[in-house]
Amino acid sequence: MNIALFPDVVVNGETIPSAAIAAEAQNHDAPKGKPGIAWRKAANAVAVRTLLLQEARRCDLQPMPLEVDPGRFETDEEALIRSLLETALSVSPPSDESVYTEWARDPSRFRSPPLWEVSHILCACDPRDDKQKKAAEARATDLAARASANPHDFAKLAKDNSDCGSKSSGGALGQVGPGDTVPEFEEALRKLNEGQITAKPVLTRHGWHIIRMDAVADGAELPFEIVRPKLAEAMEKAAWAREARSFVTRLVATATISGADLQSV
Repeated sequence: MNIALFPDVVVNGETIPSAAIAAEAQNHDAPKGKPGIAWRKAANAVAVRTLLLQEARRCDLQPMPLEVDPGRFETDEEALIRSLLETALSVSPPSDESVYTEWARDPSRFRSPPLWEVSHILCACDPRDDKQKKAAEARATDLAARASANPHDFAKLAKDNSDCGSKSSGGALGQVGPGDTVPEFEEALRKLNEGQITAKPVLTRHGWHIIRMDAVADGAELPFEIVRPKLAEAMEKAAWAREARSFVTRLVATATISGADLQSV
């Protein structure tokens, strides 16, 4: 990316180094071949951060970094921005009545996680090795066709062909829930009905899988008493985010900024 092509970002007379924007751009997605989009996103993000730091210093706040993970502390800039927002924002926890109203709007949104009873056949490979990947895919495609043609032979196919330790139990993995398997495997599970076998092999970092959904237990609708604590926390976080956006919008309205577009903030 030729950073010389992009204008300097200046916030209230303070010029932001291009290197800082280039570093921030690594955190923003953009279509291939269009680095300017990532740069503009980064310029906006760095401009907002600069604006918040300027306000924190105007308020004479001092950084007091907190430990965010064992052995890892906030940077001084992170601590200043946190202190500013804690000082500037006032968000009260939602009332029980408002939490109940939100829950009652559509109780079906709040359910316990589903449980899937699953079996599979694994054709192991390293997906980064094209030769391995293609050979394993060909074997898996053949096994998928055989499994679909004779579903009752699935356990025998798994026992004779699977590269997973579950082969000893006919490929049975038992009950799994959301987060228990790799994302690609879980995505396939969510599309299967009880008794269904994946028509095509599913690729994960472990190789190619032929998956059978042995049984499905849909999550049950949760009562308000169970939902209330987490829903209240989510509502408070959402209110805090709205207040933070409003605070930044007010700062932008009184600032002089060039090289970044913060009109939609």
